[in-house]
Amino acid sequence: MPSKMKNSAAERAAAVVIALGAENASKVYKYLHDDEIELLSLEVSKMDRLPPEEMHKAVDDFYGLCLTQKVISEGGLEYAKNILEKAFGQQQALSLMERVTKSLKTKAFDFVRKADYKNLLTILQNEHPQTIALILSYARADQASQIISELPKDRRIDVVERISNLDRASPEIIAIVEHTLEKRFASMVSVDLVEVGGINYMADIMNHVDRGTEKHIFDELNIKDPKLADEIRKLMFVFEDIVYLDSMSIQRFIRSVDSKDLAVALKAANPEVTSAILQNMSQRMQETIQTDIEYLHNVRMRDVEEAQQRIVATIRKLEEEGELVISKGGRDDIIL
Repeated sequence: MPSKMKNSAAERAAAVVIALGAENASKVYKYLHDDEIELLSLEVSKMDRLPPEEMHKAVDDFYGLCLTQKVISEGGLEYAKNILEKAFGQQQALSLMERVTKSLKTKAFDFVRKADYKNLLTILQNEHPQTIALILSYARADQASQIISELPKDRRIDVVERISNLDRASPEIIAIVEHTLEKRFASMVSVDLVEVGGINYMADIMNHVDRGTEKHIFDELNIKDPKLADEIRKLMFVFEDIVYLDSMSIQRFIRSVDSKDLAVALKAANPEVTSAILQNMSQRMQETIQTDIEYLHNVRMRDVEEAQQRIVATIRKLEEEGELVISKGGRDDIIL
């Protein structure tokens, strides 16, 4: 029965490439991206000696994954489960299926995530809102936010609602979408249930759209579906949520943003946000910012929104890097 190696995935892949031999390995390389070739070549060059038992484990593991992907693609999950349990036993079969189905999920509509958003917009703008919602659920959040921002206003809310209400899509639905777009896109999905869309993903999209689009969508959603609007908003971090950050977090992002952006952003900010930011500055910096604000004239609301968006983007980036903690909607997300 195949057993897992303790080596990294890249090391196991390198072991398989070595086992294949130079001629067969060169054929495999034709199907890889440049970054994959670079990583794999680096691991192969680093691999000096590999015990025979480790080499066998890597090849057996690779064979198991290939067989798993083949039977899932051809017969579905239930069929694959029965075949793999007979071949490898229940525990190993479950492990192989989990690894392969996770990989297939990330590959679903992989071409969409690599496409330029303008090309996607050209293709999707005349599609049914449900089709747009399904495709955008596989897109990167930044792609989806750009496309939603450029959709006609009367279609935005429809698409936002449909993405938010997506949970799982059956192969039949995905097959219909793929068939409709097969002349423009090339992809295949072979997983019985693929997680797509949902409230969390919609909140991520909303975190990336410009402030004007964000305001329009929430204004419309508050009328059409206030409960959904509230659920999405609770999962987002917006400029006004700065008041919920602790002092250390505010001081941290202040050090990373442009002082000009701060002045422009505070020009039209509410008093609570302005106070929270100014209180966490040195006296000298406070005076400088307040002077800059006073001398700002004829500032467009669009410029204010863009400055606020850049500050929010910095805060989110610092959170991703573990530099600060965001408590969304006033809730304390830290568990001691």
